[in-house]
Amino acid sequence: MKTNVIKTAFIGTGRISDLHAIEYLQNPNAKIVALCDTDADIAKGRAAAWGLTDAIIETDVDRLLARNDIDLVEIMVPHHLHLPIALKAIAAGKAVSLQKPMCLSLQEADQLVEAAEASSNQFKVFENFIFYPPVIKAKQLIDAGAIGDPISIRIKSNPGKSKTAWKVPTNANAWRQKKSRSGGGPLVFDDGHHKFALAWFFMGEPTDVHSFIGETTTPDGTVLDAPSIISFRFENNRIGNLEVVYSPELEIITQHYAQDDRVEITGSKGVLWINCGHGRIGGPPPLAIYRDGNVTNYHDIPTGWEQSFVMSTRHYIQALQENTQPSLTAIQARKILQFALAAEQSSQDGKSISID
Repeated sequence: MKTNVIKTAFIGTGRISDLHAIEYLQNPNAKIVALCDTDADIAKGRAAAWGLTDAIIETDVDRLLARNDIDLVEIMVPHHLHLPIALKAIAAGKAVSLQKPMCLSLQEADQLVEAAEASSNQFKVFENFIFYPPVIKAKQLIDAGAIGDPISIRIKSNPGKSKTAWKVPTNANAWRQKKSRSGGGPLVFDDGHHKFALAWFFMGEPTDVHSFIGETTTPDGTVLDAPSIISFRFENNRIGNLEVVYSPELEIITQHYAQDDRVEITGSKGVLWINCGHGRIGGPPPLAIYRDGNVTNYHDIPTGWEQSFVMSTRHYIQALQENTQPSLTAIQARKILQFALAAEQSSQDGKSISID
């Protein structure tokens, strides 16, 4: 797609759409022209908050997709609606940015991959963590040999509480409690997509996954899939794990979700730490490296979680302008989904799952 201004429509205007909107509102090469939501008042509220005085407000997806003045759709709806709406958007000739996870099953993913690859328009599954500035910097350093050859990756996902977190509507959590709509738990399957994407980004595709997925009920009655631990192996004798722990009295510094994320990557010559994600605990440097007896701290890196959305969206706008490959492509997103589904299956079966 090559156009001066990419005319964009949002399908779904829930809480997360505020972060998706940031780059569209400041990038001269794209513009939000329409908002579609089954609740017109929510869409109107978003339009007003973003200063979109001339935005089209629509409640019907089919009517929206029939319009010829829309180039790109950002799909931000509950997971069970990803496949049918994405297929309609592709068939309508739109470029697509689809919220993660791409689908609920590999069978659904295969349908979407086939449709995306047959289309002449771009298709992307939106993953923001691989565009988070500390993660981008870490990848650059590792690729330059800062810690030698990576041997292992440890990822910690730690929800807690926060006085400064944004308000999440009750219905945004309610559908995530129903597996028929969400596909899996809110921490290991849903938010876990970010962590599996990080493991893939730094280490490549796993060969084996083994997991224990626990269950905890929060004070407000929300069921979380924690404490959990997912272990994985990669080619060339490399390993990794994701640990998910809910700490109900742990205060998280954040403007978004009450959650801290940390990553440790050990190499043959050193160790690298990424010390923040959704939020943070205390004030550690965003990135640090230990090598040759010395620690190097990297402070001058943007750490707002919103920056990961900005950079991911900016990358896609550029890909659309220049007809280059986005990230995640349909095939890449299927690999992350397979990773996440293997974790769910391993916990259910009580054994390791091999990934082809």
